[in-house]
Amino acid sequence: MKRSHFTREIIELVVITLLLFVVIRFIIHGYHMQSSNMQPSISNNAYIMVNRTSYMIGKPQRGDAVVLHYPPDTNIDVMGRIIGLPGDTIKADKQHISINGTVLNEPYVQKPYNPEGHEWKVADNSYFVLNDNRQVTDDSRNWGPVTQDMIVGKAVVVFWPTSSWQVINTYSSTFTPVKNTP
Repeated sequence: MKRSHFTREIIELVVITLLLFVVIRFIIHGYHMQSSNMQPSISNNAYIMVNRTSYMIGKPQRGDAVVLHYPPDTNIDVMGRIIGLPGDTIKADKQHISINGTVLNEPYVQKPYNPEGHEWKVADNSYFVLNDNRQVTDDSRNWGPVTQDMIVGKAVVVFWPTSSWQVINTYSSTFTPVKNTP
């Protein structure tokens, strides 16, 4: 009688361990960000939790901080903020970014910087991703919009260092005035 109870507890422990492994490995994943491209929102050398399944259910939204495969070398992952959705027209001048004719007021950008004026049309199934630290121009201004399959997942929490712990803000009020394209 005691042996079957012990066996059941071992099986339950193994099942719970496997479930936790699946959740941690395939749904939520930790990433070490080693660049300054998201400062001041997220500091250099921060560890973030990324929900890798978030876009299986829904579509990426403006303001989402995402981890994506770096277009020039897809073996490297980088982080950026989705600014433009499929069908959007993005315009940049020296100081401002506008989406579909609406100039963004971006509180997460400490020092606006665009080396040159330019306009992009975001294709279907593509997203325009910019760094919060606009002086680092290695983003969609350089390599263009990225397709959804390049996006690893939505960054949700900075968990290390503990002094920087935060839920990552999507700044939804920044993007509310932007009109969607038909």
